Amino acid sequence: MDAVVVSIPTSATVALVACIIGSYLICGIPFGLILGRIMGHVDIRKSGSGNIGTTNALRVAGPKVAAATLLFDVLKGVICINISRFVIAAVGWGAPRGFEAGSGEDWVIALVALACLYGHIFSPYLKFHGGKGIATGVGILFGYFWPLALIHLAIFIVLVAITKYVSVGSIATAAVVPLTMYIAFPQMSPVALAIWALLGWTVVWAHRGNMKKLAAGNENKLSFSKRADTEGDAS
Repeated sequence: MDAVVVSIPTSATVALVACIIGSYLICGIPFGLILGRIMGHVDIRKSGSGNIGTTNALRVAGPKVAAATLLFDVLKGVICINISRFVIAAVGWGAPRGFEAGSGEDWVIALVALACLYGHIFSPYLKFHGGKGIATGVGILFGYFWPLALIHLAIFIVLVAITKYVSVGSIATAAVVPLTMYIAFPQMSPVALAIWALLGWTVVWAHRGNMKKLAAGNENKLSFSKRADTEGDAS
C-alpha cells in the first residue's frame, strides 16, 4: 500500500508563518501599560505587582483603565484568531471550516492561538515580559469557539466569587483547557490537543508566583479600590 503524503501548499505555509508572527506581535502590545499612561497617568509596572494585566490596572489605575485594558486584551485575541483563520484559508488551505477539530488541520489555528498567548505573556516590546494571559486567553477562545469561552468565563467568575481570589479562578480555568477542549471536540487531533494543553498550562505557569502566595496565605483578594501598594495579581 502506498503511503499517503499530505501536501501543504507553499502559499498556505507562508500565510501560516505570517499569521503566527503577526499574532505574536499584535498580542504583544501592552495595552495595560499604554492605557495606564494615557488614562491614568501612571506606569502600572511601577506599582502593585508590576504586572500589565487587568487586575493590576484595577488596583493601580482604577476601574476605567482596568475595563479598557480587559476589553483590548480580549479583542486582540479574538481579532488575531479570526483574521488568521480566513487569511490562511484564502491562500490555499481550504475553507475556514476546514480548521475545525478533527479536520486534520485543526493544529493550524491552535498554533496561531499559542502565538497570541505567547505574545501577551512574553511581549517583544517589554523585553519578553508581559501579562499572565487570562484576558487574551479568553479572547482566543471567543475567536475559536465562543461557547467554550463562555464555559471558561463561567468557571472563572464562579471561583472568584466564591474565593475572592482572581488567581484561583485564573489558574483553575487555564488548567482545564485540555479537558474542556477534549469534551467539546473529542475528534480533535492529538497534535492540536497538545498545543491547546500547552497554551492552558503556560497560563498556569505564569501564575506560579500567585500559587506560592496562595500556599503561604498572603495572596491579595479582589478589590475594586485603587491600592497602589498591593502586590500580586493574576491577569
